[in-house]
Amino acid sequence: MEESVKASEGLLEQIRRSFDCPGQDVRTYSPLTLAYIGDAVYELVLRTAVVDQGNRPVNELNRRVTRLVKAPAQALMAEALLPSLTEEEEEVYRRGRNAKSYTSAKNATRGEYHKATGLEALFGYLYLTDRMERVLELIRRGLEAAGLAQEK
Repeated sequence: MEESVKASEGLLEQIRRSFDCPGQDVRTYSPLTLAYIGDAVYELVLRTAVVDQGNRPVNELNRRVTRLVKAPAQALMAEALLPSLTEEEEEVYRRGRNAKSYTSAKNATRGEYHKATGLEALFGYLYLTDRMERVLELIRRGLEAAGLAQEK
């Protein structure tokens, strides 16, 4: 019985259970904290998709993913997805986009960097509220709408 319960849990719940994490009210997290975890979620999804397309040299895998995790690509995705976000999602995106960051992206404009941070904050929020299906849907739709799907 224990194994079937574990198998039906999502990754977030497995992590919380394994590391005895109580979980927090996600609404109290700063937008940059949400972007921090959202960046990792986004990269994990892309790395998984690229690796699942077949065994390749690591430098080729990295090259494919790197193009998609850069701020300009994420900014294109954010622009493409914005009209389809719910009110709640748009608010999280906006908070992330408007957050005061003390770092900047290489090879990106300030605007692209802020849009990418907003998108990452949204992915982080959705992940921490156990809505991974929505994260996957948005990533897939964003890549397609921004013309980036063929690059992965």
